[in-house]
Parts: sequence; C-alpha cells; structure tokens
Amino acid sequence: MANPFVHVELTTSDTDKAKSFYGALFGWKLEDVEMAPGFTYTMIRVGEGTGGGMMKTPAPSVPTAWLPYVLVDDVVAATAKAKSLGATVMKDVTEITNAGSFSVILDPTGAAIGLWQPKAK
Repeated sequence: MANPFVHVELTTSDTDKAKSFYGALFGWKLEDVEMAPGFTYTMIRVGEGTGGGMMKTPAPSVPTAWLPYVLVDDVVAATAKAKSLGATVMKDVTEITNAGSFSVILDPTGAAIGLWQPKAK
C-alpha cells in the first residue's frame, strides 16, 4: 500500500498515567528516550504492527490526543501539496536527528495528521 500509517503518537498532559494505562491494557513495551536535555520521548514497541510514541503536550493549549503519521517520499513536497489542497500546516517540516523529518497538518475538515519521511540510509 502506498503511504501507509507508520507511527502513532500520543501527546498528553500526564505521560506517567498514560504509560501505566496503556502498558497494563496492551502489554506494550515502553522505552523512555532522552531526545534533548529535559525532553523525554517514550517509544511504544508493539512487536508486530505500527509502533508509536508518547510525549508531554508541547503547550498547555494542546489537547491530549493521538496523532497518526503517514509515510511519504518527500515531506517537503507532501507538506506543500497538502497546503495547496487546503490543509493548514500546524508544524512545518522539522528534522529529528538521525531519524528523519516530519510535519503536522490539519486537513480541510480539521483533522490532524502527521507526514513522515525517514532519513535516507
């Protein structure tokens, strides 16, 4: 399938409570990774299928929500195309060191989705 979902991310005001809940509910392996000083990202390892991550909401106005990410060949071009089709760019293309680049858009109906391009190997 072209452009599959490749990552699902939870932003929440209470990561400890979320980790406790989802770890107990699904038995997910949760691994805290320090991405930058003072910023911990929890990787969700599910074995088979699409994994994801959890992090504290980046601002008080950001609601607790799950955000799916779709694989794209060129995140810059896909973000521009989405915008030309009526999307609102919420987070422009951002690089994650040694991993890849992403953006977050709102589709014309207001639904959020992430675009992900892994780093070339």
